[in-house]
Amino acid sequence: MPGLSIDNLIFGLDHGQLKILLVKHSVGPGKGHWALPGGFISMKENLRDAASRLLKSLTGVEDLYLEQLKTFGRVDRFPSERVVTVAYYALVSAEDYILVAGRDATDAEWFEVNDLPELIYDHAEIVEYGRGFLRHKVCHEPIGFNLLPEKFTLLQLQELYEAILGVKLDKPNFRRKMLKMNLLTPCNEKQKGVPHRAANLFRFDADAYYRLAEKGFSFEF
Repeated sequence: MPGLSIDNLIFGLDHGQLKILLVKHSVGPGKGHWALPGGFISMKENLRDAASRLLKSLTGVEDLYLEQLKTFGRVDRFPSERVVTVAYYALVSAEDYILVAGRDATDAEWFEVNDLPELIYDHAEIVEYGRGFLRHKVCHEPIGFNLLPEKFTLLQLQELYEAILGVKLDKPNFRRKMLKMNLLTPCNEKQKGVPHRAANLFRFDADAYYRLAEKGFSFEF
């Protein structure tokens, strides 16, 4: 459908680094350049269906729950015609997905969020807005816990927050505040098979979080 497009902003956590999934266009005005995976929707296609279709066809990534982020409609955002784009986002474990560049793309890669190539159109603006949104959201909802194993260490949890927030957190302060929230349940187990001193393992207590969230709760570090 001319004039209306989709762009997917897929954040991926990869060994403690926050990355973004990009594709290199093989056709059109963006040929040879990196971009967020997206494209035009069809006349009879739902927005989320279009987002999922385009993501799969360009990168091979499928079965993600995509949430609508924002509509971007600056008049000059696309060359030669007026195009409004609806951005969707997801936060996943990058290690779980094998990328396969598909239709209209010569390449698909994960890029570290602080070392992105030049992007077409207003995609850098979309990325920056998405990063700010994610930083806010991770402090008000437990969206990052699904990227951790069922049993995790406090260091793994801290690395997750540091990757998303883009800051270095004070280790004792982070642990003290996190444990004070009573959102973690001790597993009474330690890591196994590690070359360093084994750390205690924890689980996320979703029920405790939702009880606190009803009262107006936020993660403050």
